[in-house]
Amino acid sequence: MKSYKSQTMFIQTEETPNPATIKFLPGREVLAGATLQFASAAEAETSPLARRLFAIEGIEAVFFGEDFVSVSKGGDARWIMIKPQVLGAIMEHFTSGDPLLEGVAASQTHESVGFDEEDAEIVDSIRELLDTRVRPAVAQDGGDILFHGFSKGVVYLTLRGACSGCPSSTATLRGGIENMLKHYVPEVMEVRAVA
Repeated sequence: MKSYKSQTMFIQTEETPNPATIKFLPGREVLAGATLQFASAAEAETSPLARRLFAIEGIEAVFFGEDFVSVSKGGDARWIMIKPQVLGAIMEHFTSGDPLLEGVAASQTHESVGFDEEDAEIVDSIRELLDTRVRPAVAQDGGDILFHGFSKGVVYLTLRGACSGCPSSTATLRGGIENMLKHYVPEVMEVRAVA
């Protein structure tokens, strides 16, 4: 973990399992109790910080967590060139007093959930395990996981932030999350990623 300090801010950075993504910790709350992902500059119109970050050549995705910002670069961009610009954009945002979002709530944080009512107890168990055991670990890597549904033994999930597109995301879903869910919830047969 590296740290960068200005007159008014101390920003730490952490590498993530995804080499295209770095996690930036501004030392203050970013998005309380929620997460929000921007996959393009067009999606970032509601966020002054996301707009600042997408103005940097080579930035392909921005993700806000409770106390961090994960930034993903494109294949040709080099962190050594764009990391100082990202640090500057984050610092400028938090010292400007601009809101994180303009005129909208963090609606992307809500999961769209599909399951049969008869599976409600199973879904509650799955969601509790995801919230207490998986989400904290995924957040440490600069990402989040969303539950989309449960049907016929299959759990549907989406990895976001640094975890989206990570080379180890399939191993995370299959080897980690699927095995844990199968262990604690016998009705789970498989975990599938939802794009």
